[in-house]
Amino acid sequence: MSIRKAFKKGEIVQEAGQKRVKSYKVNRGLLRSYFTDENGKQHNFIFAPEGWVLGDLDAIAFGKASNLTIEALEESEVMVVDFVDYENQDWQKGLERMMRRAGTLQRRILMMMSTSALERYEYFMDVYPDLSNRLTQRHIASYLGITPQALSKLRAQRVGKVYGS
Repeated sequence: MSIRKAFKKGEIVQEAGQKRVKSYKVNRGLLRSYFTDENGKQHNFIFAPEGWVLGDLDAIAFGKASNLTIEALEESEVMVVDFVDYENQDWQKGLERMMRRAGTLQRRILMMMSTSALERYEYFMDVYPDLSNRLTQRHIASYLGITPQALSKLRAQRVGKVYGS
């Protein structure tokens, strides 16, 4: 069974450490998942705009507590599904989309290991073309594994590349 739920901007949708992991299909708004390292620094993992399904795949696959926190970056409306309900055929399509997102994450991990910051930024702009105006520079930089200052330099470098400077 799924339920429709609204979240305010900045509201935590799911806490890291939660054992009963759920899935969230974004009808309206924008969610992010992130993990917090031992020094308290947040690292953005994935952004989920309208139409995306978000959940902690590792926790689901291995039946363990979630490593990820999910937060609403904008006022959001989501469909919440408990994983015991995934037998429901209505959610099979959502599960398939989530598995495609897992493939996206695998590509992202490989990219983080083998590409420059500029290449990662260009990939971000290709995958999330509409989100650069909806996310803070801090969130984008965290996603790319760089500082906000380095992101400013990349943006300037990319603008120069586009305009031939």
